[in-house]
Amino acid sequence: MGVAGAGKSTIGGRLAGALRLPFAEGDDFHPPANVAKMRAGEPLADADRIPWLDSIAAWLAERAAGGGVVSCSALKRDYRDRLRAAAPDLLFLHLTASRAELTRRMSTRRDHFMPPSLLDSQLETLEPLGADERGIVVDATRAPADLVRETIAVLASARPS
Repeated sequence: MGVAGAGKSTIGGRLAGALRLPFAEGDDFHPPANVAKMRAGEPLADADRIPWLDSIAAWLAERAAGGGVVSCSALKRDYRDRLRAAAPDLLFLHLTASRAELTRRMSTRRDHFMPPSLLDSQLETLEPLGADERGIVVDATRAPADLVRETIAVLASARPS
């Protein structure tokens, strides 16, 4: 989870590969109207996000027994609660970076609908993980391999004995 440019797709894909689990790119679940809105520089409202989150939740529920990794901003507690309702054992990996680093990353991306102008709206919407939420917060400027190793270690320690 995290705002645009945090590295959700990069880390999620690598984590899924290391765990030999299916990976889903959260952006692929957006309906065309959401993509058009973001491409036009308009932030999404909660009403725009709910069907998107429900699609991701369904994907997670289908893989609850075997596992899966999905990249998803999950900016608000309510959004994460919606995903957890479908997959109660969900672990969130919150990727963080400075605004300057996020802007740099977004400015260098090619072929992505999310413009850097929407970063501030995402940062304003972001509700960090609560103490009672299952997840970890990591510095997204660290090497992807290190982040994947750390996440796997947390997952291993969280398994029931």
